[in-house]
Amino acid sequence: MEDLYPSRKNSKPEIIERKDPVIHSDLSKDKGPLSDEQINFYQKNGFLQIENFFSPDEVSEMQKGIFDLQESSREVDSEKVIREPESDEIRSIFHVHNDDQYFKKVTNDQRILDIVQYLLGSDVYIHQSRINYKPGFTGKEFDWHSDFETWHVEDGMPRMRAVSLSIALSDNYIFNGPLMLIPGSQNYFVSCIGETPEENYKESLKKQKLGVPDHNSLRWLAENGGGISVPTGKAGAITLFESNTMHGSNGNITPYSRNNLFMVFNSVENQLVKPFSGGKERPEFIAVREGAKRLSLR
Repeated sequence: MEDLYPSRKNSKPEIIERKDPVIHSDLSKDKGPLSDEQINFYQKNGFLQIENFFSPDEVSEMQKGIFDLQESSREVDSEKVIREPESDEIRSIFHVHNDDQYFKKVTNDQRILDIVQYLLGSDVYIHQSRINYKPGFTGKEFDWHSDFETWHVEDGMPRMRAVSLSIALSDNYIFNGPLMLIPGSQNYFVSCIGETPEENYKESLKKQKLGVPDHNSLRWLAENGGGISVPTGKAGAITLFESNTMHGSNGNITPYSRNNLFMVFNSVENQLVKPFSGGKERPEFIAVREGAKRLSLR
C-alpha cells in the first residue's frame, strides 16, 4: 500500500498537506446528530467540545468505575497498566473497552456512536481505549503529537479516518494540565525525524520521544492556525478531536486531578495494515486488529 503520509524516514521534518476529508459523510445530504454550528467548528478546527453530554449520575458512575479499576490494578503487573516514568503511580490503563464490562457498555453508547459514525461516514470499531489519570501535584505532561502519526507509522493505519473521544471525569481548568489543541492543525501532517526502534511503545506510553514534532513545525502550525485552544469545563463534557489534530498537555502541579476516559473510533473501511515503519505490529491492547468488530447499531 502506498504511504501517503511518510514519517520518521527523512533527515529533516516536513509539513504535508492533508489528503483526506475531515468529515467523511456527505454534508449536502445528511446533517446527522450535530448542528450546523458544531459541524462547521469541527471542520475548521479539528475538534469539538460538547458540554454536559453525560448527566451527573452518569458521571458519578464512571468516576466510581475508573477509581475502582485503578485500585484493583495497583499491584497488577501488566503491560496494559502504564505507570509514570519516575514512580509507580498509574498513568493509564489500556483496553478497558474489552476487559471491563462497564466500560464496554460506555463504548457502545448510542449517543456517541451516532456522532462518530457520522464524522467517519461509516460503521466504526474501537482502535484503542484507555483511562488516563493525572493526579494533583504529580501528574506528568503529554508532549505535543498527532495521534495519526503514531498510528500510521507504528500500527499501519492507512488514512486519516479516525476520531478520538475524551470524556472528562473531573473538572478541566486552564491550570490542572488540560488538553491543549492547535486549531486547524488537522489539515497538515508533520513528517517527523527519527527511526522507530522495536517495542518503542514500552517507552513511548510513559514518555513519547519519537513522533514528536520539531519546534519550527509546531510554531508554524500555531501561527498559521488558530494558536492554541484549551477546552475547559465540568466533568461530563466530551471532546472529539480528529486523528491528526496536534495536541498535548502540561503537567499538573495543582491540587486538582484531571482524569478522563479516552476512546479511539476508527472506520471499518480504514482497518490496519502492516506498520509503515516496517517494524513489528504493536500489541492488541494498543492497536486493535483481531478485535476490530463493528460496534452495535440500532
